[in-house]
Amino acid sequence: MNEIDLTSCKKALGYRISELRKKIINPETNKPISQEELGLRTGHAKKTIGELERGNTNPRYDTLLIICRELNVTIQELHKAHFDFDMKKYIKLANKS
Repeated sequence: MNEIDLTSCKKALGYRISELRKKIINPETNKPISQEELGLRTGHAKKTIGELERGNTNPRYDTLLIICRELNVTIQELHKAHFDFDMKKYIKLANKS
């Protein structure tokens, strides 16, 4: 990936997952779902979702599939977003948070 390292890619992917999670509205609260709620929906701990969103972990493929299902995106859409979007922009955004 030329000048972009693996850590930056994980951070950008995490930022993208966080961005998608915040678009899912809980009908009971009318607010975006939390990391805890995404964790409950996917069978993962809130800590795991947080680590993933911060780019501190390397998720298994099946974990990404489950998360994609709950975020209402396909793995292809997540991959497309991960590989085709402006990676430098997402790295900057991820580093700000």
